[in-house]
Amino acid sequence: MEISSSMVKELRTKTGAGMMDCKEALTAVEGDFEKAIDFLRKKGLSAATKRSSKAAKDGTVASYIHMGGRIGVMVEVNCETDFVAKTDDFQTMAKDLAMHIAATNPLYVRCDEIPEDVLNREKEIYRSQLREEGKPEKIWDKIIEGKLKKYYEDVCLIDQKFVKNQDITINTLVSNMIAKTGENIIVRRFARFQLGEEINT
Repeated sequence: MEISSSMVKELRTKTGAGMMDCKEALTAVEGDFEKAIDFLRKKGLSAATKRSSKAAKDGTVASYIHMGGRIGVMVEVNCETDFVAKTDDFQTMAKDLAMHIAATNPLYVRCDEIPEDVLNREKEIYRSQLREEGKPEKIWDKIIEGKLKKYYEDVCLIDQKFVKNQDITINTLVSNMIAKTGENIIVRRFARFQLGEEINT
C-alpha cells in the first residue's frame, strides 16, 4: 500500500511523532491508523508516551444525564495544569466521555483493572466453548487471546469505539488530546447510575 504524505501528516498531528517515524509506522502496518499509533507508542515515539511520566494532578469532573434523568454519569479526567483543564477542547472531551459511558456502560476504565478471578472465569468459558467445538488444543491460546481482545472492547472504556466517531477508540481520542495540549491526560475513574438498577422487584 502506498503511504501518502497526507496520511503521514495526519498521523503526526495525532501523535506528535516525527514525519519519518510516522511514515515508518504506517508502512509497517499497511496504513492502519490505530495500529500505527500503537506502533509509535510501543517505540516510545508518540507524544502520549513521552507525556505519560508527567503527573496529572489537575483536570475536571464532567457529568451527563440521559433519557430524562434515567441514566447519569460522572467521570474524572486528569491533566497537568488548570490552564488545560479549563480549555473548551478539554471540557468538551470530558463531556463526550461522560456521554459515551452513558451510552455504552463499560465496567472498567482499562483492562488492568479487571479482577484476576473475572479474567480467569472468562478464559474458562472460552476453553469450554473451544472444547465443545472440537478445536485443536494447540490453537486455543491464540483464539482465547482474540476473544479477550473483543471482551476488552466490550467492557473497558479505553478500548471501546468512540460513539461519536466509530473510526477511533477512546484511547485514540485521549491520545489526540495529549498531542494537542502537550500534557499528560488520564481518565481516572467514572460512576454510572441507571434508575432502578440492582433493585429486586
